[in-house]
Amino acid sequence: MVYGETARSGSVAVVIPAFNEQDTVGEVVRAGLTLTPDVVVVSDGSSDATAQVAREAGARVVDLAQNAGKGPALLAALRATDAEFVVLLDADLVGVTRAHLDLLLEPVQRGELDMSIGVFDGGGFVSDWGNKLTPHLSGQRACRRAWLLAVPHLGRERWPEPAITAHLKETGARWGYVELPQVAQVVKERKRGFWRGARARTKMYADLMTFWARRRR
Repeated sequence: MVYGETARSGSVAVVIPAFNEQDTVGEVVRAGLTLTPDVVVVSDGSSDATAQVAREAGARVVDLAQNAGKGPALLAALRATDAEFVVLLDADLVGVTRAHLDLLLEPVQRGELDMSIGVFDGGGFVSDWGNKLTPHLSGQRACRRAWLLAVPHLGRERWPEPAITAHLKETGARWGYVELPQVAQVVKERKRGFWRGARARTKMYADLMTFWARRRR
């Protein structure tokens, strides 16, 4: 598939950017396969077995040689499919099922929303609190692939959610939050150890919060 090709009408892909998520990516892939056979994982320069686990679970894998960030990984995933609709999932989810994917996708397929954004509910205090405090940063979304490809600088942002939010507002797109019951996310402090995880979280939020300043420059 080459960037710019016409999408297959009504088709759906699940796209999963992943960096060192060997412990959880298989579960997320298997959930995606209950919705569509077109599940694409982009291993963003992972140094663990993320790519292998994703392949064994049934995904098509794009294996990037170097860690470039979620934005470039997401763009690579979008270019690897020609589906009309895409469901975006983080690779570190726990408890995600077909029902959750339907909750995200159906409002978009029905034409009620241009983008749905998933918010955790009841999956665990830490996941719920962080997700509900900053729901616009959620990685769980559904939209038309063509709309997402039109987001300016999507492939340049290490964390693309602010760029996506800006494009939603600037294009007058219809978007809304969808509760995802009993889904949680493995927090960075648990994956990397407290101090390494805390540093990674701080760096992530610093990058997210400077988006508007960098955009003005």
